[in-house]
Amino acid sequence: MSGSNRVRKFLVSTFLIVILAVSMFAVYLSFSTGSQTKTDPNAYVGIAFCGNTTDQAKQLIDKVKSYTNLFILDSGRNPISADQSKVEEVCDYAVGKGLYVIINLGIKNEHDSSDWFWGQPSLDGIKHQWTQRWGDKFLGIYYNDEPGGIQLDGGWRQFYEYAMKHLRNSSYPALQSLNEIAQKLTLYVENGTKPSPDDYELEAEFFMDYVITHDPGIENLTAAGIRSFTSDYGLYWWDYKGGYDVMFAELGWNVSVAEQIALVKGAARLQDKDWGTMITWKYRSPPYLDSGDEIYNQMLISYQAGAKYIAVFDYPYEGGAYGTLTDDHFAALQRFWNDITTKQYADLSNPQAALVLPKNFGWGLRNPNDTIWGFWLTDNRTNQVAVVTAMCIYYYGVNLDIVYEDSAYPITNVAYQKVYYWNATAI
Repeated sequence: MSGSNRVRKFLVSTFLIVILAVSMFAVYLSFSTGSQTKTDPNAYVGIAFCGNTTDQAKQLIDKVKSYTNLFILDSGRNPISADQSKVEEVCDYAVGKGLYVIINLGIKNEHDSSDWFWGQPSLDGIKHQWTQRWGDKFLGIYYNDEPGGIQLDGGWRQFYEYAMKHLRNSSYPALQSLNEIAQKLTLYVENGTKPSPDDYELEAEFFMDYVITHDPGIENLTAAGIRSFTSDYGLYWWDYKGGYDVMFAELGWNVSVAEQIALVKGAARLQDKDWGTMITWKYRSPPYLDSGDEIYNQMLISYQAGAKYIAVFDYPYEGGAYGTLTDDHFAALQRFWNDITTKQYADLSNPQAALVLPKNFGWGLRNPNDTIWGFWLTDNRTNQVAVVTAMCIYYYGVNLDIVYEDSAYPITNVAYQKVYYWNATAI
């Protein structure tokens, strides 16, 4: 490696560290700045419950009913979701306490859908039934989880080592798409070069078409007109394009809060969608969640930036009466609710600055060696993108939107005060 390349790699690493450090500074600075103030909470705030019994759910609802307005039954496939009467019992209880509900019943298997929505062939009836039962308190269905993150971090090398010989003769469209991507990867290995210019169109189309749009569950929800939600930590732009109505950016794992908000907010604004944040794990072992003070800060900056939904992820239920949530977390949630309903804070939700990244550039942006669409390592644009992203976050914090070149959603559709492009030489 040449001296200049070593310096460049050092700069990229340094700037990505700066993203994390200065975004934390930007979060705290934002609490006391801004020319406009938010006077109406206009947000759904609550808990994503991941317990296993109706009694656990009711106990949690009783605990937080006075300082939340949202309950996410985030059970996926477990003893609650397996029984329609238990799902309705929990949601009846939540709605009776004045809470809005979002329901997670796991994913639909196209080969065996008997355990998803209890084998009902259409969701039209369940939508009508639940809308009649709960009115506007029924917000929609939380479906699947982290599709973009799984795409970025999936074991694609192992997949191709196992499946390559079967892809060539497959008549299944998703596998045919993966075979086309495999041919690009093979040419790169053999020749050491990638197609130029490479806008990763094949990779983006595979993700949107076969991971999201044609997922049998998403197809059913879309056909029935039921609002779809999920959480993710990357590729929000294409989550929305694939068909999701609402994305929750995961705040946790020691990643940059400002960057995650900029990515989901920019995608939602340009595509005219709603967005939120899911406060998730900081650690992979107990206590899992960050401190109450840090969670309060993450909720508040989400609120100031314009999040319509703000939830805390409550998993696992191992020993405590309320899963991972402690008195410290409940106190933070109550303080947040009291503050946004009685005080005014700087409104950071208006379009101020946008950073436009290359078309279909599905780079994870978490570290210098993050993948592009899970298939590729860094390319000749990642260094520049890292540097410009870090600089924009340094200057704008959560006032920044990160978007992508896309003729379907031109940047001119939003009246940003400043627009920067990924190949800018000065900010």
